Amino acid sequence: MTDTDADAGWFSRSDAGDAADAARDRLANGEADRPRDWPALAVESGFADSTDDYYDRLHEASVAAAREAVRERERADDAQLIHAVRAMDDAERVANELAERAVEWAGSLFDDVGSGVEGARAIAAREPESEVERRAVSLAARAADLDDERAELAATIGRIAPAVAPNLTEMAGPELAARLIALAGGLESLAKKPSGTVQVLGAEDALFAHLSGRAPSPKHGIIYTHEFVRGTRPADRGSAARALAGKLSLAARADHYAGERRAQLHEDLRERMATIRARADEGAESDGNGAASDGGADHE
Repeated sequence: MTDTDADAGWFSRSDAGDAADAARDRLANGEADRPRDWPALAVESGFADSTDDYYDRLHEASVAAAREAVRERERADDAQLIHAVRAMDDAERVANELAERAVEWAGSLFDDVGSGVEGARAIAAREPESEVERRAVSLAARAADLDDERAELAATIGRIAPAVAPNLTEMAGPELAARLIALAGGLESLAKKPSGTVQVLGAEDALFAHLSGRAPSPKHGIIYTHEFVRGTRPADRGSAARALAGKLSLAARADHYAGERRAQLHEDLRERMATIRARADEGAESDGNGAASDGGADHE
């Protein structure tokens, strides 16, 4: 078979499946000294009536391939996790806003009105006696329903996150793992980010303020919600955030590239955090003995 015959196979109307397989194989493994004149080959084989017709068909095929790639990406597990955590945050925000409005409204109609979503739940349980009361009670019920939906979405995240990112979920918890993946734009994107970027995900406003000279560098972003950072004394939170971000980066890479639990990652993090938190105990002992000590303060 000549090169021209082989190239014509790209545009063969018969044995389309074999031709497509051959085309894919040549794209993946083939090589050439110079590019082929694909428009001319398409016309010569009868695939296209003219060069313009060839480019029209190429455009249609490219658009179809792009759409299929987008559909596949949207069906990916980490994409569904991103949708779920964003929906959960929206449900929580709107539930709180509706509850605040319902409580304020009900306060002008009923006695002993509570606050927040729980107050809205109590209002929703009332029997309205007028059209206005009915609307206030209905609004409170909507707030309670959205709060229930938020809880259901959290439960869904808790079920699917360990399958999507087992190491990241064990290390950060399902919700924080989902938020990190969402902020990064996907598990693959998170796996490719350096630990310094992971450390400040969610603190973009503070980071931009720092870069413009209006604020100090942020020590942490959303990972502050992790007990290892939040539960560490302020002087050591910078070290704790760096240690956690480093292990979260490794966890994301292990999940994306291997998909297997790495027990050593979690053990290393626990040991590192124990070392950081031991500074507080050492500082307390020094203070108790009358020795001057900064407790191992993290000057950042």
